[in-house]
Amino acid sequence: MKKPTLFSLLFYVLLSACISPSNSGLPHPVDLHGQLSIRGNQLVNAKGEAVALSGPSFFWSNTGWGGNAFYHPKAVKYFKNEWNANIIRVAIGVEPSGGYIEEPDENYKRALTLINAGLKQGLYVIVDWHSHHAQDYPEEAKAFFSKIAARYGDKPNIIYEIYNEPLRDTDWQKTIKPYAIELIQTIRKIDPDNIIIVGTQSWSQDVDKAAANPIEGFDNIAYALHFYAGTHKEKLRKKARTALQSGLALVVTEWGTVNADGDGPVDYQSVDEWMSFLSEHKISHCNWSANNKNESSSMFTPETRPKGKWADDNLSESGKLAKKIISEWNKQ
Repeated sequence: MKKPTLFSLLFYVLLSACISPSNSGLPHPVDLHGQLSIRGNQLVNAKGEAVALSGPSFFWSNTGWGGNAFYHPKAVKYFKNEWNANIIRVAIGVEPSGGYIEEPDENYKRALTLINAGLKQGLYVIVDWHSHHAQDYPEEAKAFFSKIAARYGDKPNIIYEIYNEPLRDTDWQKTIKPYAIELIQTIRKIDPDNIIIVGTQSWSQDVDKAAANPIEGFDNIAYALHFYAGTHKEKLRKKARTALQSGLALVVTEWGTVNADGDGPVDYQSVDEWMSFLSEHKISHCNWSANNKNESSSMFTPETRPKGKWADDNLSESGKLAKKIISEWNKQ
C-alpha cells in the first residue's frame, strides 16, 4: 500500500475542515434578512416576510453584579456558533449600584463591546436601557441612545429597547407613553428606520393597555412583552392576543423558563405552551440570562468561568432547555 505523503495528508485535513458542518460557515442572519421593519403586527425582513428571531439576553451590565463578566466577544461568538442565535440583547443596567447613572463610561464600553461583537457575527442586537425607573432619567437615556444611534444607526443590526420593565404603578398613559415619545423623537432625528421597542406597564406585561392607547405618528415601533413560564400563563397570553388583534407588534425581549423572581423549577409544560404561542404568531424572543448567578434562570452553572471555553456541561437545566429551543427555532 502506498504511504501518503505529508502534502496529501495536509490536503485531506484541509478538505475535511472545509466540508465539516459548522454554524460559523452559515450566512450571517443580517445578510439573510437585511433591514427589519414593522408591518401591521409583524416584524418583517427586507423582503417583507414575517420573521421571528431568537437568542440570549445578557444579564444586567452593572459593575460588580457578576453578569458584566460575560460582556466579551467570545460569548457572542459562542451563542452564534453553538446556539445558532441570530439576535442578542445587551442589557445596560441603569440603576442601582454600578449602573449607567453611577458608571456611564464603564457601562457604555460594555455596550460597545457586545454591539461590535454582534455586528462582527452578523447578528441583530437589541440595545436595552435596562431599568424599572427609566422615566427618572430621561436626559441620560436620550444622551445614551443619541450616542448609540450616531454610531450604529446606519447598521440594520441595531434595535433600540428604550425601557426594559416599567413597574405596575407606572402608568402607561401618564408616564410611559410620554417618556417613549420623547425617546423616539430623539432617536428618529438620527436613525430614521431601525426598530424601537417600547416597554409596557407591569414589568412589560400590560400590552393590552398599550394597545388601547398606542403610540402614533412613527414607523417601526414595537412593544415589549415579558414572561416567566413558572408564573405567567394563559392570562398573559390573553393580553398578548388582545394587543396583536389591535395591530401591535410584540417582541419578547425577555423570557424565563422559571418563576418571575428568576428562581424556582423549570416549568417545561408552560415553556412549551409559550413557544407554541410565539411560533404561531411569529414573535421574536430572548431568553434570560447569560450569567452564572446562583439562580435557576441563569444559563450557566455557578462554577462556570465567565471567560472559559464552554461545553454543555457548563449549562444549567434552564440553559440546556434554552439552547435546545433557540437552536431548533432558528432552523425553521
